[in-house]
Amino acid sequence: MFRGLSAFPLTPTSEHGIDTAAYTALVARLAAAGVDSIGALGSTGGYAYLTREQRAHTARAAVDAADGVPVVVGIGALRTSHVLELAEDAQKAGASGVLLAPMTYQPLTEDEVFGLYEDVTRELSVPLCVYDNPGTTHVRFTDDLHGRIAQLPNIGSIKIPGVPEDPRGAEHRVDALRALIPGTVTIGVSGDWTAARGLNAGCDAWYSVLGGTFPRTALALTRAAQDGRAGEATERSGGLEPLWALFRRHGSLRVMSAAASHLGLTDEPNLPRPLRGLDGTARREVVAALDALGLTS
Repeated sequence: MFRGLSAFPLTPTSEHGIDTAAYTALVARLAAAGVDSIGALGSTGGYAYLTREQRAHTARAAVDAADGVPVVVGIGALRTSHVLELAEDAQKAGASGVLLAPMTYQPLTEDEVFGLYEDVTRELSVPLCVYDNPGTTHVRFTDDLHGRIAQLPNIGSIKIPGVPEDPRGAEHRVDALRALIPGTVTIGVSGDWTAARGLNAGCDAWYSVLGGTFPRTALALTRAAQDGRAGEATERSGGLEPLWALFRRHGSLRVMSAAASHLGLTDEPNLPRPLRGLDGTARREVVAALDALGLTS
């Protein structure tokens, strides 16, 4: 579950609610492609904008549509009591694991972050993936903090931000963290344009935005790295640079929102307010990139 490609789909959402039919079709598409796990209600899935009831519904829909592929459900919330409620809902829905980012309003101390994971893992019966996403949460994990958290029960993986550009620097980053965590805890890379570097440097998994809409493309890159074909993985990532550039410029969520609607996988709007889709110029850039890369299905 915490190895290979974990694909994170959109949760198509308007002010009228979640488009369950479109969502289940997206999840079923990932399962049919053969992804290793499905990340429901991650950042790409807009979890922070949904009510508890909507999130419980989405978790059930994901598990039902996944056809046996493990589903990891995001349970992040501002208050620990709410996280525990969401964890209970995810487990009742049949999730194989949960994903937890330390959401904040007031800045959290390291002890407060550790305490969050301590409180949550104590109540879990499924593995948890630690979601290290400083760009969104403004929580910066030290490796020592990761090491403390990784000793807790039910910690299964750590989802780290992108690794350094230099291959040796990437290896050092992964090795330094691995030295502080149990062998039972995997390391997964996010920041899609760094995925090949992370996998080639020894990361066990790619937690992928791209994979949530284009699973076969993401799987080809992942399998190349897993099979030791580092050069091919790097080449495949390099070929996707037009898309990576748009991710960096506009944010991967908005780019995938535009891609999904362009391909007819979702209606418009598919992002919860106040989020808005890309403007006409940016949309044309996305369509041109998809066409140039042959990402048409």
